Amino acid sequence: MADENAAKELVKRLSKLGVLVAADVTPETLQGFSVEDIASRLIERKISDSSFNIVNSIDISNIIDAINLEKAPKPIEIIQKPEYRAEASEMDAHYIIDKREIEYSDGTIDGFVSHFRSRLQRLRSIVEQHRSSLSGLITNLESLNAYSSGRDIAVIGIISNKITTKNGNIMAVIEDETGEAKVMFMNGTNGQSKELFENARHLVNDEVIAVKGKISGPFVIAKELVWPDVPIQMRKKVEDDVAIAFISDVHVGSKFFMEKNFANFIKWTNGNNEDRNDMASKLKYIVIGGDVVDGIGVYPNQDRELTILDIYNQYRTFFNYVSMIPEYIHVFIIPGNHDAVQRAEPQPQLTADLVGDFKMDNVHILPNPSFLTLHGIQILAYHGTSLDSVISAIPGMSYASPDKPMTEILKRRHLSPIWGGNIIVPSRNDNMVMDKVPDILHMGHVHKNCINNYHGVDIINSGTWQSTTDYQLMQGHVPSPCLVPVYETKTNKFTNLSFLK
Repeated sequence: MADENAAKELVKRLSKLGVLVAADVTPETLQGFSVEDIASRLIERKISDSSFNIVNSIDISNIIDAINLEKAPKPIEIIQKPEYRAEASEMDAHYIIDKREIEYSDGTIDGFVSHFRSRLQRLRSIVEQHRSSLSGLITNLESLNAYSSGRDIAVIGIISNKITTKNGNIMAVIEDETGEAKVMFMNGTNGQSKELFENARHLVNDEVIAVKGKISGPFVIAKELVWPDVPIQMRKKVEDDVAIAFISDVHVGSKFFMEKNFANFIKWTNGNNEDRNDMASKLKYIVIGGDVVDGIGVYPNQDRELTILDIYNQYRTFFNYVSMIPEYIHVFIIPGNHDAVQRAEPQPQLTADLVGDFKMDNVHILPNPSFLTLHGIQILAYHGTSLDSVISAIPGMSYASPDKPMTEILKRRHLSPIWGGNIIVPSRNDNMVMDKVPDILHMGHVHKNCINNYHGVDIINSGTWQSTTDYQLMQGHVPSPCLVPVYETKTNKFTNLSFLK
């Protein structure tokens, strides 16, 4: 429908100048291109050539070729300096990709039931690792009615509802496969009850928790809240001195894409930037966390903010940049919500038609999320679309500090805990559960660079290569573009490299 309207708009504009549109100009001819761009060029031709009275598909094709040529990335001049020695080129790559099969939903109720059972069972298994602190654990909620008031117990379930009562307390209803329990978090006055109540304010629907408490009639009065959480772990010792760079949200095709700055990053990977050539020399891996292109039709009127209106050309341009990265550097690419794969998560890898003719042995096209092990360092790469729902649902969260919602995600051991806040495939297995604890959790999406640590897990959000868009201004977002977190395996040290200049 949009392309038919485009064809009609072109006819309308040109008819005012006495230029006819031939019948071989179809809506498909104009697909993916701006009528304004095409019409303006035809109007210029009419002004310079008064005999030009009819436009055919060949004319349109020539204009489209010219537009694509103008929007093709400018060649990046790579100068190999004789004194530059890339230490990483002399070191073998050691990587493991934990490949999980992407499941698709059959759209039935059974699919949803299986999905939530998988979530509960897998997270309950993680919570039960805290068994030493869960004395009196009731293994199924159906049997709760058999216990008398005053009994100390522990229960595990998935939150189906949370409300604030008229007395100012918080009641959470948790369920398992057999029944439900109404858990009451009292708004007390002493330090311990205040802390417990504050934690209860952070609870969200569809997450799995354990609660220690006392039975009181139809309620369990909470004394302690236990999340699946990640255990406190020591940083790993790695003898190999290699570097890993993390980037995301490149948004090739957007008029806000910071092309020169990204080109400087590519030059840096080749040792063409005198600043931090020592770090470039050790660079062995790059992890790219999605939204590699801006996409088409992702949000209303996006075409007004695009410089490349063809999705395949956006990807060709992106992979042209990737091809300039030295072959000894391994690149791992996952998609994001702007990429042209299914929107629901887990997302499959970029398809063959998007990748096109591009093929390099050092470039790995992966699903979102993906779990990698690079020289012994375990990395969970996830684009981070669920950050939107976590930030809106949990008090104290903001786009300015994405490390806080990322910490909440680690506590829940689930990459997208709130059902409906982010689109998830209701498949047989909930593969957004974090069964393994990574050494590094890498996300993007919110365009805000940050580095932090929680329980020994390094939390990084790698920011963006897109300047502030009109939509972000409207939402009050303040991006931090062109900052690249680089991790050195031997020292366990992160450095933010700036490519703003």
